[in-house]
Amino acid sequence: MLSTFKATLKFWNINFLPNTTLQRATIQNTSRSAIDSQTTFVLSSQCFQSFTKLLSQCVVSKSLTSGMELHAHLIKFGISHDPSLRNHLVTLYSKCRCFGYARKLIDESTEPDLVSWSALISGYAQNGLGEEALLAFNEMSLLGAKCNEFTFPSVLKACSIKKDLNMGKKVHGMTVVSGFESDGFVANTLVVMYAKCGQLGDSRKLFGTIVDRNVVSWNALFSCYGQSDFYVEVVDLFKEMVQSGVRPNEFSLSIILNACAGLRDGNVGRMVHGLLLKLGHDFDQFSANALVDMYSKAGVIEDAVAVFHEIMHPDIVSWNAVIAGCVLHECNDWALILLDEMKSSGTCPNMFTVSSALKACAAMGFKELGRQLHSSLIKMDTESDSFVAVGLIDMYSKCEMMDDARRAYDLMPKKDIITWNALISGYSQCRDDLEAVSLFSEMYNKNIDFNQTTLSTVLKSVASLQAINVCKQIHTVSIKSGICSDFYVINSLLDTYGKCRHIDEASKIFEERTCEDLVAFTSMITAYSQYGDGEEALKLYLQMQDADVKPDPFVCSSLLNVCANLSAYEQGKQLHVHAVKFGFMSDIFASNSLVNMYAKCGSIEDADCAFSEIPKRGIVSWSAMIGGLAQHGHGKKALQLFNQMLKDGVPPNHITLVSVLCACNHAGLVNEGKRYFETMEEVFGIKPTQEHYACMIDLLGRSGKLNEAVDLVNSIPFEADSSIWGALLGAARIHKSIELGQKAAEMLFALEPEKSGTHILLANIYASAGMWENVAKVRKFMKDSQVKKEPGMSWIEVKDKVFTFIVGDRSHSRSDEIYAKLDQLSDLLCKAGYSPIVEIDIHNVNQSEKEKLLYHHSEKLAVAFGLIATPPGAPIRVKKNIRVCVDCHTFFKFVCKIVSREIIVRDINRFHHFKDGSCSCGDYW
Repeated sequence: MLSTFKATLKFWNINFLPNTTLQRATIQNTSRSAIDSQTTFVLSSQCFQSFTKLLSQCVVSKSLTSGMELHAHLIKFGISHDPSLRNHLVTLYSKCRCFGYARKLIDESTEPDLVSWSALISGYAQNGLGEEALLAFNEMSLLGAKCNEFTFPSVLKACSIKKDLNMGKKVHGMTVVSGFESDGFVANTLVVMYAKCGQLGDSRKLFGTIVDRNVVSWNALFSCYGQSDFYVEVVDLFKEMVQSGVRPNEFSLSIILNACAGLRDGNVGRMVHGLLLKLGHDFDQFSANALVDMYSKAGVIEDAVAVFHEIMHPDIVSWNAVIAGCVLHECNDWALILLDEMKSSGTCPNMFTVSSALKACAAMGFKELGRQLHSSLIKMDTESDSFVAVGLIDMYSKCEMMDDARRAYDLMPKKDIITWNALISGYSQCRDDLEAVSLFSEMYNKNIDFNQTTLSTVLKSVASLQAINVCKQIHTVSIKSGICSDFYVINSLLDTYGKCRHIDEASKIFEERTCEDLVAFTSMITAYSQYGDGEEALKLYLQMQDADVKPDPFVCSSLLNVCANLSAYEQGKQLHVHAVKFGFMSDIFASNSLVNMYAKCGSIEDADCAFSEIPKRGIVSWSAMIGGLAQHGHGKKALQLFNQMLKDGVPPNHITLVSVLCACNHAGLVNEGKRYFETMEEVFGIKPTQEHYACMIDLLGRSGKLNEAVDLVNSIPFEADSSIWGALLGAARIHKSIELGQKAAEMLFALEPEKSGTHILLANIYASAGMWENVAKVRKFMKDSQVKKEPGMSWIEVKDKVFTFIVGDRSHSRSDEIYAKLDQLSDLLCKAGYSPIVEIDIHNVNQSEKEKLLYHHSEKLAVAFGLIATPPGAPIRVKKNIRVCVDCHTFFKFVCKIVSREIIVRDINRFHHFKDGSCSCGDYW
């Protein structure tokens, strides 16, 4: 019988897990009455040793079933109360989370020893049950059991789990009293406990007291700083450890790689990679995954993929890290290729893999693949997961499949704020702004919590709708909810008020903000520039510089457009310098705005230089330069540039063809204009729009082909708008066609009854024919209808400041000098042969009064100011809001010759470069 039992024990040792059938048979055949006292001693000694060894193996492998069977045999043999065996059993049950059994063993013991209590406390702590561990510790202490170097770490870990700093400090005191504070394991756990309780300073101080710091000590400190996102400190500590001569292990290197990933620092990460190779940890799975994650987050995606491909057997963590990295850095096609490779390798994607793949599909607009991934999620039964659902909503939204996005949203059993935000954002992105606003209204009425992201998103839709009342309501809601001071909400409100043309409200919010940031400045500058207050936009830019807020290409582009609209040439040049300084010249938007600015400020030469420096010219670049040449009267150059654009393989758009027709118009190239207009649909696939017809009618009308112009108007396949009838009225004025002018004016009265320009042009036609009664009727009608004439205004920039003039203006501080200069010029011009062209004035007054009125036109005042306020010989640049009159045009031809200066006037139609007694327009405007 004894030999049989020994054989059974030998069998257990070989196979580790006992053969229960053989075991039961052996025990059943064993009879204590048949064994003498000597044999009993031998049996008990060998049995005890074997059971001890088997229980130890069960503890290591956490083999609960085998351990329980052994426990049954121990009870049967009457040796289960042995302290050593009991401690093994308590340890096993604690590690396997069978705390009821473990606790029962302790309670049944007459004198439970420290090992049993330590095992129980360790089991609680290892399984995250901090409260239970501390309760067990208190009970053990009440029974008089003293902690040792094995118990203290478990108790301190429980304090870390509970973040119970007070208890942690008490236990720390106990370690000091008992002399275990200097124990390496205890000291390391104290370092972690203080850090986890938010006391990083005390943690670092305690670390400094450890005399014999090993790699475990350093790792404890690294881990604490890393978990608190103090990545710079982790890197510095790692360097300090290496310099102190402590050799890092794979855990140290994984922590530092995670810190590099958090810092997006590929350089330090690459050094750590070299250290991994040197120390022989490069094939460790954990380290390899950390490397892939680090390179992915640092933006070195090629290295991440290279490391990934060196992993012999990549696990799900490896695949997820590399796929997520590709998506993060917009290598979406690569991410989807890796997903396919993952499936081929036999590794099943999980919800994190599919979530990354959904982002790739969203970015690339892969609708069908997105649907397939949705099916995969349904099979995984993770569709209801909030994280996954948001990914689905985002994917469908970006693929402009809002019905599917709404369906995914509706199927969610529980909708949190992130889900609501995702759907509102989806509607906003798909330009279904009304639905986005309605969804927020539903959310608000249901008392569902919202945050700054919700308000920022819905305000974007409100801005698109220009729904000022809704904007004000959301503003009020933001104040009541206490998030009106949020950075994103402030900027969204600024943008929305600006786009709703409520600049005063936007300005008030801007002034009340507490921090200086680029987005706020951008919103205000854009609002001012879009709605005609360019001077305020330029003032804000100076304020932005004083606040040391650096501009971006978008701000630069907006300000260049402001300068273009104001004809602020000098300030535009300064912005050009800033664009070069900040490296914006490679930005296509800033480059295009620069071309536009110089062209509209009257320097087509500078515009050409800026155009030639654009590295990759798109259609906007070409159109801006062609339009600039057209506006400056260089019709043939504009057409040559258009042909060059076609040779470069850039197809025109409808704006380019408007510029081409304008070039033909300003240069009087009738045949060329006809050819482009008649073939634009056949050659370029662009149907003529109102703008194209207006250009063509203007071209025909100006050249005297009035009948052709009328025929073209009658052939338009849609209802002609004001631009077409305005072009016809302009032609009638030039050629003094009263009948045609009356017809065109009647149509314009119906389309734009409040516009004064139509009445003025018609009155000019009557005045040029001497029909003063008709002129009087027009003026009386304007008065009775309260149609106010748009005042002629002119602007000139002097020393970075823009000055405005109106007819007869005496508000300027140097008015006396300006009028004195005009008197001086008048004498010189009379001697040169100039005579005022009074026929164009529609006021029914005598000759001298008409001459006086013409003499004080706003553009003449601006030029006179330019002559006294700018250096001799410098060009004078003036902008006018309406067409320059014939008298002023003639006046400037004489002045430019007398004063030997170039005078550049930009009116509503084109540029006039007056030089050496002539104008670039050839008197054709």
